[in-house]
Amino acid sequence: MNVAPAAHPLLGLRRSTPILVQGITGREASSFVAESLAYGANIAAGVTPGKGGRRVHGVPVYNSVVEALAHHPLHATVISVPARFVRDAAAEALAAGLKLMVIVTERIPRRDVVAILEQAEEVGCQIIGPNSLGLIVPGQTRLGMAGGSADAVRRAYMPGPVAVLSRSGGMTTEIASMLTARGIGQSIAISVGGDPIVGSTFADLIPVLAGDGRTRAAVLFCEPGGSMEEDLAAWILDHGLPFPIIAFIAGKFAERFPGQRFGHAAAIVEGERGNPRRKAALMQEAGITLAATLADIPPLVQEALAAAAE
Repeated sequence: MNVAPAAHPLLGLRRSTPILVQGITGREASSFVAESLAYGANIAAGVTPGKGGRRVHGVPVYNSVVEALAHHPLHATVISVPARFVRDAAAEALAAGLKLMVIVTERIPRRDVVAILEQAEEVGCQIIGPNSLGLIVPGQTRLGMAGGSADAVRRAYMPGPVAVLSRSGGMTTEIASMLTARGIGQSIAISVGGDPIVGSTFADLIPVLAGDGRTRAAVLFCEPGGSMEEDLAAWILDHGLPFPIIAFIAGKFAERFPGQRFGHAAAIVEGERGNPRRKAALMQEAGITLAATLADIPPLVQEALAAAAE
């Protein structure tokens, strides 16, 4: 998915950005909607077919996306419905013209994910996930459940110049919290999703953030399996390093267990594909700084920001 940075729906997210939640009457969605509202996000409407007319924490519920759009100028949607309904929910939002979609549902059939991404490509919608906790623009808004409660988000995140992109939803907040403890704020934090096929990879997101004047560095939490890190390295070698990037690669032991899944569905090493050692070599070749431990990330980010400012 490549959308011109100037028009990209991820840029310019703010407190006033109107958000739709599909599946809002579900237990999980109802919970994160309450905490997102408490954080200050503008959850303007929800959709659950057959339950229109209700309210969830004061948010009006409609029977369809089209009906919700007739009453609200929505910018983005968060999909939190059972896996078998995600394809239809996404198709409805895409047909209605929404340009940013966060899919928190996991274990969606791959054929459905491929169909969703193909349709999104056709209409210019950026998808985060599936199997994503969502994203946070510190001090502004949250889409999904990243960070947990509103109070936890306020403690862990603060506005600043560093983007955090993570294949692990939980580590998104862990890294942001480590940076915040050192006084380093974040421009955006995105849980890209732990499934084998996701709508936005590192190679999709870094070029977008390069067009965002707020972001001056990025931290990546990487895992074994897949080619996300290798693809980013290839993009950087072709286009150059847009700003300092610090990465931590988890699961360095994984190459000893080929074919074994580690946590996420995408974290499977198959021969050289997804091998952490190979990822590290290619990322270093591209100019990405690798952190040996999580504790090394904040000082490396400080050094990078200081050097870039000289």
